[in-house]
This record gives sequence, C-alpha cells and structure tokens, in this order.
Amino acid sequence: MSSIAIIGGHGKIALRLAAILTGRGDTVTSIIRNPDHADDIIGTGATPAVADIETLDTDVLAELLGGHDAVVFSAGAGGGNPARTYAVDRDAAIRSVDAARAAGVRRYVMVSYFGAGPGHGVDPGDSFFPYAEAKAAADTYLKASDLDWTILGPSRLTDNPGTSAISVGAGGIETAEVSRDNVAQVIAAVLGNPATVHRVIEFNDGPTPITEALGG
Repeated sequence: MSSIAIIGGHGKIALRLAAILTGRGDTVTSIIRNPDHADDIIGTGATPAVADIETLDTDVLAELLGGHDAVVFSAGAGGGNPARTYAVDRDAAIRSVDAARAAGVRRYVMVSYFGAGPGHGVDPGDSFFPYAEAKAAADTYLKASDLDWTILGPSRLTDNPGTSAISVGAGGIETAEVSRDNVAQVIAAVLGNPATVHRVIEFNDGPTPITEALGG
C-alpha cells in the first residue's frame, strides 16, 4: 500500500483515480481548491485537503506533500484565461516539482497531453497556445529534475466507459481519443510500475491491456 497525493483532486480523472487507488488499499490525499467539493472527495474514499495551489508557495506545498510516497499532478486551469493557465498549468506545476523534492517525495506522475512539448506546433493565435506553452514548460522542468517522474500524454478525452486497454505512442500512433476511465487506470498502473519511470507515455484507447501496454 502507498500514500498518494493528487493535486487537482476534483477533476474528472482525479476522482476516478482516487476511487481506484483507495479501492486497492492505497491512502489518498486529494488536494482541492473549493471546500464545497470535499464530500465528493470523501465519496471516493480519499481525504480532502483544501488548498489553492495557484497561490500556495513552495514551502507550504512541501508540507502538504510530506509523508506521501507519490504525487500525481492532475490539476488544470480549464482554459479560457491565459494568465490563470500559466499560473496553474506552468507555475504551480513547477512549484509542485520543487515541493516534492523538498518533501522527499521521489515518485511524481504528471498528466499532460498527447503531443505536448516545446515542439507542440500550436499557433500563437490559437486559444490553446497558452496551455500548450504552459504544459511544455512544466513537462520540461520535470524532466530536468532528479525525481522518479513519468509524464502521461492522453489523447482527446471522452466519457466513454473504460476498456482497460490502450495503444501506446511508442508504435508511432497518431492522436485519437481515450476515455477518462482508461486514463485513471493508466495513472494507477504507472504508480506501481518502476519500468515507467523517466518515460513519456502517449496513448489512445486501443486493443492492448494497460499493464501489457506499459511494459515492465
């Protein structure tokens, strides 16, 4: 059993993930901004921690993460406001990497997106550009850290039922779609799979069982 902190704990993927993790016996702290969401967190079996990562400094965040075995960053500003997108998806993500290091939490899983990175190719005039830039910066910072990181790049998200099967981008696949159920299952699987450390894993729904697709 492990103790896992989920940053962005009220997201659709994070709620699914918390239920999977607690269901297998892990202890989960779900970090949320809105106290009104605490009951939803409790319903997953996780413990809510109310904190606004957009404004939380690194030292306070390190205290919050201390004592956990792993951190999952699944937060997002939700688009629409470039300044807030940079504040959450870039700046808060980078602070969380520093906080994990300061707290001695070695395992870190970043939920990014399929095609993320400095070469994302998004036009500066596109409304998606701030998010692409923010994720590129955060992912790059995490890769340069000494943490045991994994970066996950799910393709377009759907609410279709999970299949527990995916296609991984190492085979040259192009972006398609993936269910949030499957994304949550992938996060849970990589947390327990040392072979996924220091890997960027892009994936769609597909034919291969998740544990087999991830290798190890």
